[in-house]
Amino acid sequence: MEKQTVTIYDVAREAGVSMATVSRVVNGNPNVKPATRKKVLDVIDRLDYRPNAVARGLASKKTTTVGVIIPDVTNIYFASLARGIDDIAMMYKYNIILTNSDENSGKEVQVLNTLLAKQVDGVIFMGNNVSPELKAEFDRSRTPIVLAGSVDPTNTQPSVSIDYKAAVHEGVARMLKRGYKRVAFVSGPLDQPINSEYRLAGYKDALADAGIDYDEQLVFETDYSYQAGYDLQEALTAVDATAAFVGDDELAAGVMNGMNDAGISVPEQFEILTSNDTKLTEIVRPKMSSITQPLYDIGAVAMRLLTKLMNNEPVENKNVLLPYGFVKRGSTNSNEV
Repeated sequence: MEKQTVTIYDVAREAGVSMATVSRVVNGNPNVKPATRKKVLDVIDRLDYRPNAVARGLASKKTTTVGVIIPDVTNIYFASLARGIDDIAMMYKYNIILTNSDENSGKEVQVLNTLLAKQVDGVIFMGNNVSPELKAEFDRSRTPIVLAGSVDPTNTQPSVSIDYKAAVHEGVARMLKRGYKRVAFVSGPLDQPINSEYRLAGYKDALADAGIDYDEQLVFETDYSYQAGYDLQEALTAVDATAAFVGDDELAAGVMNGMNDAGISVPEQFEILTSNDTKLTEIVRPKMSSITQPLYDIGAVAMRLLTKLMNNEPVENKNVLLPYGFVKRGSTNSNEV
């Protein structure tokens, strides 16, 4: 049976009021008599009337909808950011269209264009890499776009993140100070600037400060999966690595379990510092020491920044860096990270 669409005209006719009055009731305008408001709400309830967001968007040139592009909906890191985005979106009465790009640059461009075709008022992008093709689409679009937990080396795209380079520099420096000369660097693909121009750069700076030569053999790039980390055990052992900084928590859990299953005890024989401090760090055993990030806040601040851009409000700083820290757990030896 075909669903009959109930219109604002139907509600007005049934309630015996003007369409303007129905509109005022729907939009929460206080300029309506209580008795009239109750009569209209009763009719809305009886007819199951739902305002047509598309029609309202055409009239106002706003859809009050925001598109969110997430590279992997199963990754706890991005899910934590999405919670912050969603809460602030609700506060400012925006609806979210959540899309998954599978960390595929071609699909990211396609997903972005699909969202823009839906006339979203703004977009939050959470991918690990802004490809040249995607950057060209960002630059071409008149719709505000904010990066959350992602980086744009040119700093031309509004963004919210932590200082990944400084965080890795400090974390690796702490491991080196404890006497570890063979600290491995394990990350996702190095063609992603977040890994090559930020995390790896921080790693290199820490080595230079400690007077230790950079050794390419200690650098491992892979995907962000648990299995990829688990499979690195033999390669890490072959280069005599005794500690590792890992650029993703799921990847780090794989590295740790691979070591333990091979009889290499963490942290007694091999230290691990991970990077995102998602709840995964507390689920595994031993629990993992980590750089801390205000994950929820990164999402929330990104959404608030987007609301300002969508409403043409003044923005002092379009590239927001939030504070990071460190938490000591069981995957590192000393009393501190």
